[in-house]
Amino acid sequence: MRPRRTPPPARKGLARTLPRTVAGRVRTLTALALALLLGLLGAAWWAVASAREGVQVIGYDAGPQVVATGDLYFQLTEMDAQLADALLIGGAPGGGRDRALAAYDRSRAKAGEALLQAAKLADEYTEDTTARELVFALGRYERLATQALDLDRRAGHTSGAPPQNVVLQYRAATDLMKLDLLPKAYNLTLDNGTLVRHTYEDRRSDVLDGRTLILVTGVALLVVLVGLQVYMAARFRRTLNPALALATLLTLVLTGVSAVMLSGQANHLRDAKDDGFDSILALSRARAISNSANADETRYLIDPGRADSYEQVFLSKSQTVLYLKAGNLNEYNQAVQKGLDFERGRVPFLGFFGTEASRSTDGRQRGALVKVLEEYRRFQANDRRMRDLVNGGQRAQAVAAHDAAAGDYVRYDKSLQSLIEAHQAAFRAAVADGEGGTEGWYGVLPVAGVIIIALTLIGVRPRLAEYRWSR
Repeated sequence: MRPRRTPPPARKGLARTLPRTVAGRVRTLTALALALLLGLLGAAWWAVASAREGVQVIGYDAGPQVVATGDLYFQLTEMDAQLADALLIGGAPGGGRDRALAAYDRSRAKAGEALLQAAKLADEYTEDTTARELVFALGRYERLATQALDLDRRAGHTSGAPPQNVVLQYRAATDLMKLDLLPKAYNLTLDNGTLVRHTYEDRRSDVLDGRTLILVTGVALLVVLVGLQVYMAARFRRTLNPALALATLLTLVLTGVSAVMLSGQANHLRDAKDDGFDSILALSRARAISNSANADETRYLIDPGRADSYEQVFLSKSQTVLYLKAGNLNEYNQAVQKGLDFERGRVPFLGFFGTEASRSTDGRQRGALVKVLEEYRRFQANDRRMRDLVNGGQRAQAVAAHDAAAGDYVRYDKSLQSLIEAHQAAFRAAVADGEGGTEGWYGVLPVAGVIIIALTLIGVRPRLAEYRWSR
């Protein structure tokens, strides 16, 4: 009798789920490799899509729109400043009243455009309500401003402080601006900016999570491909499978390049948001507050009854822009004139300019900030000179000094615009780098996937055919 074959020992635990044959194990490893490859490609596709969406929203959609609506605050302050100038100048021939009113009309038109953009961007009930209230409040302000100008013309006022009835009418207009319009405009910009911040946080998180998934699935795929290579070499007595080796190499390259690309995309999004978008909004706010502070000087001259209040408001706004510890405006001016030198890691002042000095590392931005601080020091010195003349009973000379210092303020404002433009250049560069960094990846990923799949199958199928023939 033929002896009975001893059955193989029963497999236990995890071994029971593994294929019994060499071909089955090869197929299982191949299927696992292909599944991991699809996971790698899916993670890369999702991360690339998130990066592109982030760049699109921050760089081309909501980001520029929010920056544009942020200009609403400045245009509103400019309207009130030009109205104050027109009333201070009066109707004297050659006094420049028509020039001030033309600037008022330009700012009113720009404010209307910015308000329309803000209304378009509003996607929540509270934002839409704020935009509508701003439209109505702006209409009321224009009506009060027109009435103040008409009263001033009838009074025949030529220069200096206008008649009391004009002052009272202007008070109503500027109070509406300060207490209603400007707070709403600022809140609207903050609300709209939330969309950009949320998009940035979500999409950058997706990019970094996608990078992690790519690294995990890529390493797992490499392990499986190397394991398949070793197993087949041992079972089929082949030292190297060229197709599998090439598939492994391409997987390594795809994983590494994808991870590096996504790291770059995360950096581009950060640069566009921090060095671009945030800085532009903050400096635009500083410019608007500076403009409003400059108008407070005019209000100080127009309305002696509120002079102390306007002086304190001027100090508050100045410290918002550049904070130095001071008990009053005179002490603040002395602190500003002592010097505003700063070094990286040592910034002796706070406020918007303090944040800018601490954040800015680019040479162009730092050079522009130094120029801004020089002009700001001159602006504050001119303010001190004007107030000293008023305190000395020389109001007419103070008005003349204020008019003469207008050119210095224009230079300060232009230097601030140059600093904003430096950040806008950084913003555009980061957006362009982000857009270019993912260009072509929707084609690279499927092509790379097809090549790796083809090489894997080319490497495995001959060995499986060889195994069938040898049985």
